Amino acid sequence: MKFDLSSLRGDITGGLTAGVVALPLALALGVASGLGPIAGIYGAIMVGFFAALFGGTGPQISGPTGPMVVVLAGLFASLSGDVALIFTAVMLAGVLQVIFGVLGIGQYIRLVPYPVVSGFMSGIGVIIIILQLSPLLGHDSPAGTLGALAYLPEAFSNIHFSNLALGLGTLAMVYAWPSAWGKYLPAPLAALIAGTILAYFAFQVPVLGEIPTGLPELHLPVFGGDQMLLVFEAAIILAILGSIDSLLTSLVADNMTRKRHHSNKELIGQGVGNFFAGLMGGIAGAGATMRTVVNIRSGGRTRISGMTHSIVLLTIVLGLGSLASNIPMAVLAGILVKVGLDIVDWSYVKRAHQGPRWDLLLMVLVLVLTVFVDLITAVAAGVVLAALAFVRQVAQLQVAKLRNLPEYIDSEEDKAILQRFRTEIVLFEFSGPLSFGAAADLGHQVREHCEPGSRILVLDLSAVPTLDVSAIMAVETIAQDAKTSGRRLFLAGMSDEVKQVLADLSGSLPADAVFASRAEALRHCEEVLNGSKHDQENTHDGVLASA
Repeated sequence: MKFDLSSLRGDITGGLTAGVVALPLALALGVASGLGPIAGIYGAIMVGFFAALFGGTGPQISGPTGPMVVVLAGLFASLSGDVALIFTAVMLAGVLQVIFGVLGIGQYIRLVPYPVVSGFMSGIGVIIIILQLSPLLGHDSPAGTLGALAYLPEAFSNIHFSNLALGLGTLAMVYAWPSAWGKYLPAPLAALIAGTILAYFAFQVPVLGEIPTGLPELHLPVFGGDQMLLVFEAAIILAILGSIDSLLTSLVADNMTRKRHHSNKELIGQGVGNFFAGLMGGIAGAGATMRTVVNIRSGGRTRISGMTHSIVLLTIVLGLGSLASNIPMAVLAGILVKVGLDIVDWSYVKRAHQGPRWDLLLMVLVLVLTVFVDLITAVAAGVVLAALAFVRQVAQLQVAKLRNLPEYIDSEEDKAILQRFRTEIVLFEFSGPLSFGAAADLGHQVREHCEPGSRILVLDLSAVPTLDVSAIMAVETIAQDAKTSGRRLFLAGMSDEVKQVLADLSGSLPADAVFASRAEALRHCEEVLNGSKHDQENTHDGVLASA
């Protein structure tokens, strides 16, 4: 395995900064899971190290995240605190993620539209800011965004001004730190050191406090018993949530570094990390957006930064906890407010009103759901709505191009036939792969545009590479309408694939005659209408649909 040493200094400083920032989050999420702070620390160490070592997103920092902890907390309650089964679920989730990566499922996450990613990024930024307001004011931050917002009136009524001054001073230092100095000492790390020293000698403010220490115990997987179904269900949910969370963070990292991650490799790395997390008594984790952004902003670019972040946490656990215990919460809050502001997608916000209104509404919806509901719901809703909107747009284009009027036909011969028999021949041209979105309107559009006295209906399928079941049913409806109204239906230009699919599902081709091209179909229409062939349906090149 090759390591890129071109940005070694940035990787080390980024990893150091991300490790220090990850420490309180890992402790808090460990407690929230029910498994304790040390489980959060070892989850951050194991997932962070192995996901970086085997993953496919260079600067990604992985560790415990909110969605994963919610599942673990529910599992903890359901299993009455049976840690052996909980860690088994974490290991199984890791195995499933490796399978996802091997099967190539990761590539589909790249299809997430930009407004969804933008809303997700901005929502994470808003959450970070909201959660840090109470620590800035000298209070503990309640769990959850809604809890933090509800507590703000009380926090503002009892402001600890020394804490606020330290936090705002840290924030100002991060913004004012010269970029030239940042090459040697990143602004967040400089502010962290300066704020800690200042608070140690001049202020009495809340600090991180005692850090749990000690080596992990090995937790082998346990199988069997009445509760294994709960374990498997939780493992599946953890694997899916962790994969989505990680790959969305990978998209954020791509957006910041202008590089492209390897989705399936990233899933394998996350799976290996979660397996070792469960084995060593750590909680499940995923790609962590905030910590990844901290790493990138501090210079991290390769997997070395993620591994450094884990080594920093391991070092703290094994003996340097007394130093980290003096870090003021207000200093971390100031740094994290800057991180939150940086994550908000200001570049899109500033010009969103100039683009499609639907994209702006979609971005705002995802942002609101991210902040007030949860990340997975926000992304799922955004992707579904974006997909439906896209299908609708394609369907409108297909329906709009449905009728091919004489003036839009290139062939002068075809145009002349249609002009001569404009009240008797109705031609419809389908374009592109007919989707289920367009199929819903096909029968209605054909009925609406058919001339009352028309005798022949021609469907030109030359530009249709595929048909789905919805489109096939629509063609059958059109055929039935034509038969009921006494019109003949000719199909033209079908590829062999379309012809086979239509014949297989319908039993036979639902038409009076089939032609290799539109030109042949129109020439036959002319012959029929001129009476040269009376009512015969045989052609030189066409074949009867029943043949």
